[in-house]
Amino acid sequence: MAEFGYEQLVEATQSFSPSRLIGKGSHGAVYQGILLDNQVVAVKRPSINGVEAQRDNLKKLDNEISILSSLSKSSNVIGYLGASHGSAEKNDKLLVMELMPNGSLHDLLHVAVTPPSWPKRVEVAMRIARAVQFLHEGKPLVIHRDIKSDNILFDSNWTAKLADFGLAISPADSSSQASQPAGTIGYLDPSYTSPNELSTKNDVFSLGVVLLEIISCRRVIDLTKTPASIVEWAVPLVKKQRMVKIYDPRIPFPTYMMESMIRRILSVASRCLLDDHERRPPIGEIVVAMETCSVERVRLGNMTAWTGVLNYLVQLKRLRKVSRKCSRVVYSTQQGDVNSGYVNSTGKVVLLKEILAGRC
Repeated sequence: MAEFGYEQLVEATQSFSPSRLIGKGSHGAVYQGILLDNQVVAVKRPSINGVEAQRDNLKKLDNEISILSSLSKSSNVIGYLGASHGSAEKNDKLLVMELMPNGSLHDLLHVAVTPPSWPKRVEVAMRIARAVQFLHEGKPLVIHRDIKSDNILFDSNWTAKLADFGLAISPADSSSQASQPAGTIGYLDPSYTSPNELSTKNDVFSLGVVLLEIISCRRVIDLTKTPASIVEWAVPLVKKQRMVKIYDPRIPFPTYMMESMIRRILSVASRCLLDDHERRPPIGEIVVAMETCSVERVRLGNMTAWTGVLNYLVQLKRLRKVSRKCSRVVYSTQQGDVNSGYVNSTGKVVLLKEILAGRC
């Protein structure tokens, strides 16, 4: 990982020009930076909102740098490129990451004019589940604590990645222990009310909320609806097997095979959101359930295609066998109609629909 000079990054962002501002996180603003070698990067700077807020934001940025620099590379987590390790007094500590130019999942679901397709939604759901698995099963183990659609970003290829690690914690690192619960209302696990209740199951709850949001495209807290909470609205529908009510109505109903994946995702989401956090599945089990459904879809799709081919060949063989016994063909007004047929050697007309039904 690179060590960047503060002045180097000031120049790369044109002195943090508003024209280079590409987003704001929970504790800082993100700017597009162009380095001397023309590499385009994202530069995060702690927000300056008074002395106390600045100190808190700088602490969160420090934590994000520490967490990201400790992780191995993952295609499902935003890439860490380096940092400018300045002083708190000068406010010149900066984080450098890969650029994610296509916005957030929140924007894609709630702002974009064209809603994402079902395959894209399933792809994003699986990528974020794998990102959480990477954190929970990694060394060191990391609990994100702020999984939400705003923190899921898209790179230049529209690949979704988990970002914003300002609130993340590595339980193995005593210096990163949380002094109090943190997160975002609507995504925050209601059982996480004190520091000693911190666990990976808090992230699992937040993931469940995101899965519901992906499929329904409903805001997690919507005061114009009753109930206002996406969890209180969707989970009862899943339990009653009325999952169709949850599907985003702005896009066509999913195909049979795609719907089986969506139903599996909703079932997994409802388990993630169980009140008893001990009963929530571990992330490894969640990923296996979702990937198994994907494999079954591919297998079913292949089987369906081959079944169609085999049926066609059987029918073709049957037609050839019958045609050898026929003296001439009788056509209807519409070629290929099932009422067209053959005249067999006895002079009887044999209809095509009788041939295909296996009655001759």
